[in-house]
Amino acid sequence: MHRVEPVSVTGMGCICAAGSSVPDCLAALDHGRRAPGQPARFRDGHARPYPVFEVPDAALPRARDNDLSRTVHLAMRAAREALNQAGLDPTRMDGGRVGVCIGTSVGASLNFLDFYRRARTGETPDLQPVRRYLRSNPATAMARLLGATGPAQTVVNACSSGTDAIGLGAAWIRQGLCDVVLAGGADELSEITYAGFIRLMITDEHPCRPFDAARRGLNLGEGAGMVVLEADSHRAQRGAGRLGAVLGYGTAADAHHPTAPHPEGLGLRRAIADALDQAGLTVADLAFVNAHGTGTANNDQAEAGVFSSLLADIPFIATKGMTGHTLGAAGAIEAVFTMAHLRAGLLPASAGFTDMDPSLGVLPTTAPTPVRGVAALSQSLAFGGNNSALVLAPGGQP
Repeated sequence: MHRVEPVSVTGMGCICAAGSSVPDCLAALDHGRRAPGQPARFRDGHARPYPVFEVPDAALPRARDNDLSRTVHLAMRAAREALNQAGLDPTRMDGGRVGVCIGTSVGASLNFLDFYRRARTGETPDLQPVRRYLRSNPATAMARLLGATGPAQTVVNACSSGTDAIGLGAAWIRQGLCDVVLAGGADELSEITYAGFIRLMITDEHPCRPFDAARRGLNLGEGAGMVVLEADSHRAQRGAGRLGAVLGYGTAADAHHPTAPHPEGLGLRRAIADALDQAGLTVADLAFVNAHGTGTANNDQAEAGVFSSLLADIPFIATKGMTGHTLGAAGAIEAVFTMAHLRAGLLPASAGFTDMDPSLGVLPTTAPTPVRGVAALSQSLAFGGNNSALVLAPGGQP
């Protein structure tokens, strides 16, 4: 690996259970307001209830359009916020070299349970769910809605998808393929994944508690995070400011287990090293780390080992206690939070954490924590042994 040029971020957008915009989400994180509940959009037939972090329908009025998936509606809501902040008109994206790179997991799945149930009882169900699926590849659907004619790529790499999409989008800018890339992640709650994670016995019956001694697993969530990546020549031509920058990206596989991370975080360490090399920085330059922090035994153990050795004494925050695990959206939502907290110079407490686990020996933020530095790290771990990391910087440069 070698050092690469920073890529400017000129807009950010986010929607999740914590809020329907970046300012709303940050305010909720600052005050520790969280409201997980039972799924509202599908039946919960389990004997024991498992809370989720669901986006209220009132925050997503355009989701009534049945021609597109909820994942696409979440993505477009965050995209419009990001484009508006960048000073780019979402209705006039067809005049430039604009790419779309979106990470997802559920958004690329066949969630046709009602269709299947009717077909199995001998009915001939309406094909509308199939047509909706065929129109809802997240990246191509967004490119079509925005009129973007550059490259469009949907990244399906489990829970690191959003991080990978931002890393890939930044590469498109550096390679001169695009002037602007809308990059991020989006995922909706699904009955299939809800039941699947419960069956894996890694879902907490209580609001999740990343890194806490009493943690029992994750809670699922939904949402989207988007950034506008922009070539500096294009940004300068239109006089746009810089909110932040992607300095480096790394990704590496554990080659250890289909679902569990390597207990010593070997792939994560390689991803971090590559991201820092691209940024031309060292661990000592990091102001803080946004942890993956799912609240599962395996994930928190692997990350804790990396925190206590490679990243010792660097503050870290776990935000899934406020958002739930949004799967393919998580890396992008947390990249947005990372840049926003860098700009604010302050980390909030990690929601859900109260008691240190002696077996982990690490503490996420437990109170508002001032941070100062040139960069921060946002990291994602995923099924399949995927590990990805972004080194991000605050804005401030002309």
